[in-house]
Amino acid sequence: MPFAVYVLGLAVFAQGTSEFMLSGLISGIATDLNVSLAAAGLLTSAFAVGMVIGAPLMALFSRTWPRRRALLLFLAVFVAVHILGALTPSYGVLLATRFVGAVANAGFWAVALTTAVSLVPAQLKARATAVVVGGVTVACVVGVPAGAVLGERWGWRSAFWAVALISVPAALAIVRSVPAGRPDAEPVPVRTELRVLTRPRLRLTLLTMALVQGATFCAFSYLEPLLTRETGLSAGWVPAALALFGVGSFLGVTVAGRFADLRPTALIASGLVALALGWSALALTAGSPSAALALILVQGMFAFGTGTALIARVLDQAPEAPSLAGAFSTTAFNLGATLGPWAGGLALDAGFGYRSPVWVSGALMGCALVTAGAWRVRAPGRA
Repeated sequence: MPFAVYVLGLAVFAQGTSEFMLSGLISGIATDLNVSLAAAGLLTSAFAVGMVIGAPLMALFSRTWPRRRALLLFLAVFVAVHILGALTPSYGVLLATRFVGAVANAGFWAVALTTAVSLVPAQLKARATAVVVGGVTVACVVGVPAGAVLGERWGWRSAFWAVALISVPAALAIVRSVPAGRPDAEPVPVRTELRVLTRPRLRLTLLTMALVQGATFCAFSYLEPLLTRETGLSAGWVPAALALFGVGSFLGVTVAGRFADLRPTALIASGLVALALGWSALALTAGSPSAALALILVQGMFAFGTGTALIARVLDQAPEAPSLAGAFSTTAFNLGATLGPWAGGLALDAGFGYRSPVWVSGALMGCALVTAGAWRVRAPGRA
């Protein structure tokens, strides 16, 4: 595997830490900036919206650039807005930096995925994708808890400074390892790329990916009340449970990287079924601490393993769309991450109890099985 692929994973680790670290910093931000917890929570929403909007727009914006230049520009903007966010006393400015940082993050993701698979032979595309996506799972295991510790000891601004500092060596490594030339002598026309992305098979794959991520983040967002109010664990167990989910995610990405190139359809199908059964099992057995913790580990593994395989499937289905294939994978991923927690919140607000978001996750996985089945019927592929 080329060193440049691991460098891209390092940069994604820093950006993934930024995306998820606010879960441990919200109270400190609200107190420091004199805003409500709900207002502080909008900082997470702003990041998600920026990711959804930014991926296709930034991919088109940078499509004629050398990939190294695009990666460095997006990373530079990402670092700059985190420095500004660490310095500003204004909630409005911080909200704007979260949106702009997410747009830059989305652009980096789109270009990084395309760059990673372009640097390896066809039989290693899924493994290269897994290395890049693995940066997010390492962020869940290491970066997010570290950000929470920094926020507790030195204030939330220290976590922003840390993300900016971690990004600097990644930028230097990109300069040394990513090829400087343009990806193609003649860029593929935008109309051609858009035509590829209207294929029914590809649309169904993207929809399946959004549903899988919606299910994942619906349950993940409400693990704390589930564990403390249904499972009966103390609040001190919550970081350990989140770490278990992160460990499972890392294992899932690793497995997907090794096997998705060989039997992608079998891996995706088994992952979808396991996720549907697993979320339902968690909803049923949430009262048992041992069962809940075991299922959190397993679900993290299947969620990110299946998600990685689906991203590789999108890139494989759209070779004629080198700019937008990675971008729409990023958009589908983050659209699910935005809508899933919203759907879980609706179930909670309706009074269905703390297990209801997990049941919503199971329902979303049922929908994912339907869309994946429709894709399979429409176009049978390799096992």
